Amino acid sequence: MDTNKLLRTLILLALAGPIATTPSRAQYTGQTVRHHRVEEQDPYLVPALIQAEKALDIRDFVTAENKLRHIISDDDTNYRAWFDLGYLYTATGRNAEAIAAYRKSVADKPDLFESNLNLGILLGETDAPEAETFLHTATKLKPNDAPEKNLERAWLSLGHVLEGKNPEDAVAAYREAAQLRPNDTEPHLAAGLFFEKQNRFGDAEHEYQEVLELDSKSAEGMAGLVNVYTKTQHLPEVEKMLRRYLEINPGNETAHLQLGRVLALRNDAAGARAEYEAALRLAPNDLEAQRELAGLDLAAGRYREAAQRYQALVNRRATDPELHYALASALMHARDFPAAQQALLETVKLKPDLASAYGDLAVVATENKQYELAIRALDARAKLLPETPGTYFLRATSYDNLKAFKPAAENYHRFLEVAEGKYPDQEWQARHRLAAIDPKSK
Repeated sequence: MDTNKLLRTLILLALAGPIATTPSRAQYTGQTVRHHRVEEQDPYLVPALIQAEKALDIRDFVTAENKLRHIISDDDTNYRAWFDLGYLYTATGRNAEAIAAYRKSVADKPDLFESNLNLGILLGETDAPEAETFLHTATKLKPNDAPEKNLERAWLSLGHVLEGKNPEDAVAAYREAAQLRPNDTEPHLAAGLFFEKQNRFGDAEHEYQEVLELDSKSAEGMAGLVNVYTKTQHLPEVEKMLRRYLEINPGNETAHLQLGRVLALRNDAAGARAEYEAALRLAPNDLEAQRELAGLDLAAGRYREAAQRYQALVNRRATDPELHYALASALMHARDFPAAQQALLETVKLKPDLASAYGDLAVVATENKQYELAIRALDARAKLLPETPGTYFLRATSYDNLKAFKPAAENYHRFLEVAEGKYPDQEWQARHRLAAIDPKSK
């Protein structure tokens, strides 16, 4: 098994969201907002609405909903009641009803920022084309409360909606958000994540660096840079960023695990082992850290230790073919061929298309003098991969040991046709056996 290849695959997968995942759409857009309850005269601010909003403040949704429904039954054009109903429906997980309520609020008062924003956010979650329209409208209106913060939210939400339609306009929306609140990291995180998804890694790196300029302890900014540096194969920078993160968050087992993987790829086995062990001290049952330690043992030639670790992992995750295969590899190197054969049989049972496992099974079965199994394994491999000089020779010797001389001779001949002098010992053996079992070869 190619341990470095396995580690590289693991690090690329795991670092997609390593120490703290970069924010999702929900984190950027946030929850829908409440409007500011102005005390000035408003014909829609009837006493029942004041009572309903007080009930909303204490999350007494039953009382609030009863009063709001009573209000709109008397006056279907009360935009504030419809707005509050939209907010209530969102808070109670009834988004379809919330969208309908916000539509009524916008229809009755088109210039209300909060209704346009909340409607745009909810429509954006369903990928409805109208989301862009309402969010665009919101960016042109004045919020009743916290204008810079809420306008920033509108631009961020608009940016997310535009990402799949017009990337450059999405970036422009994030820039608008950043100008509104220059000291806020969210616009840069949103832009960084977008650039990362577009494989614009230089731009993503710039945005994540901006995040760390604003907040040197930002876990999201560090995670973003780890992702970027990993995808661009800048492992020294990955190591540096993970160490920086661990200075602030030494108790994060995932960061120790990721750093261990980076150090393993940089051929620092001792450093990698220390990080895996640190991860296990924090999370003793962490399967991935245990798996990585087993891989280190295997790569270092500590085959018995590796086999013990893999066996413990197999006991916990019996349906994982890769673990069975790794166990088989350790057992093969330790020359425990009977146990290796059993592990390989379990491997191909769980993953019948794992071609390399059949080749190993053929080798192990030959060592165990189970020549018929070796031939079946070679035939199964041949359905998935081309034959090689090694497979021809192994099949020939297996048939030879079974005294099936005709197929043995055929495979010795095929071996000699492709060996090209690269396997002198085996070529001598093949010619020697052909002289004994195939009169035509004399």
